[in-house]
Amino acid sequence: MDIDRIIEKAGGADEIAALAGVGLEAVRKWRQSRMVPTKHWPALLRVPGIALQDLTADLTTTETPQEQERETDVSNPCPPGANAALVLADGTVLWGRGFGAHTDGAVGELCFSTGMTGYQETLTDPSFAGQIVTFTFPHIGNVGTNADDNEAPKMAALGAVVKEDITAPASWRSHEPLAAWLKQHNRAGISGVDTRAITRTLRDNGPQTAILAFPENGRIDTDSLLNRARQWPGLEGMDLAKEVTQPKRVWSEGVWETTRPARTENRRRVVAMDYGAKDNILRCLVTAGCDVTVLPATATAEEILELKPEGVFLSNGPGDPAATGTYAVPAIRTVLDANVPVFGICLGHQLLAQALGGKTYKLERGHRGANQPVKDVETGRVEITSQNHGFAVDEKSLPADVKVTHVSLFDGSNEGIASTTKDAFSVQYHPEASPGPSDSFYLFERFVAVMDRRAKAGA
Repeated sequence: MDIDRIIEKAGGADEIAALAGVGLEAVRKWRQSRMVPTKHWPALLRVPGIALQDLTADLTTTETPQEQERETDVSNPCPPGANAALVLADGTVLWGRGFGAHTDGAVGELCFSTGMTGYQETLTDPSFAGQIVTFTFPHIGNVGTNADDNEAPKMAALGAVVKEDITAPASWRSHEPLAAWLKQHNRAGISGVDTRAITRTLRDNGPQTAILAFPENGRIDTDSLLNRARQWPGLEGMDLAKEVTQPKRVWSEGVWETTRPARTENRRRVVAMDYGAKDNILRCLVTAGCDVTVLPATATAEEILELKPEGVFLSNGPGDPAATGTYAVPAIRTVLDANVPVFGICLGHQLLAQALGGKTYKLERGHRGANQPVKDVETGRVEITSQNHGFAVDEKSLPADVKVTHVSLFDGSNEGIASTTKDAFSVQYHPEASPGPSDSFYLFERFVAVMDRRAKAGA
């Protein structure tokens, strides 16, 4: 450990001495021995900026023979105070404290989310299937969990990575603590790690495969975990929509805000394709004026058109759009040929782009969080949006009859398209938010306006 840096992070020798309840002479001895006794670690871990790996790096301690024997066992190299590990495919090992359900290793793509609120909605967003979510906001779990904030029946993310230990819930809406909720969903989390360092790694080096281990027996073989992480094939070529889609159902619940009452007259029949749809998307459609029937991702064009929809909505979802597109794109093309209006978001945006003749690719750095700036090309208006995607539409591949409508102000990648010959448009971001801003709710109203116009023309 770099003892001088730890003292600096704590605010100086006087501050760290007061924090640990020792005298300055003890701090002097810490400098001399280049280590802090483990009994003082809990106090130091409460300091912002000090993580468990700061205290365990290059660890030198005076240990009992039993402790020394344990350290020679490669299957259990946990440093004192740690019982879980996050192992990246590049060889990085991050030790921490596990919470939730025990696991011998959940492997997937490690990503980060910049949202300051809505961790429960994030973890249940089906678009996070196959991914371990690192939260950049330090206070995760502080408002507990409740039945109303789930965006799907099951937690989709493989695990959660947080900096601070989970505290007792401090919200009247809480039904149970986050750790208990995770255990109920058979998912694990890890705290006490440097989430800022993880975020920098993902920012600079792109997506990383990782494995999160919180074994019940406390024995962690990092070499074995590393091998498992390196064998995982990655999200490219992976169709996850089939894993998260739900059976056919009718949805009638609108959004919760009383300031936005649902439209009750001239409601439009809409089929929503569930590639991993969040519940709040369906609420927004209902509030905007739609009677919604939800079909599973694998529904055929015949099954869609049999319901005589006035519009078809293409939902968000996880995985590689090219893989999902093998069965989804032919159905969407048939719907377009039938002259039915189409509106897509996220994965639905990418699938519509393919159906119109475009291609998709994997981003070097995905967009995840509730503060993503997007520019409307036609109006110049900037929207702050909620996003969760690791793939994007290749603008260069779009045919002449498809125009770009929105672009990301982070990296210039595509955020929206519209057909110039059909009533079909889509955006890469999440206009339904939850969590996040509601700047883009107008897109649901635009979709309904298209159906209204066509109904009036037909009348």
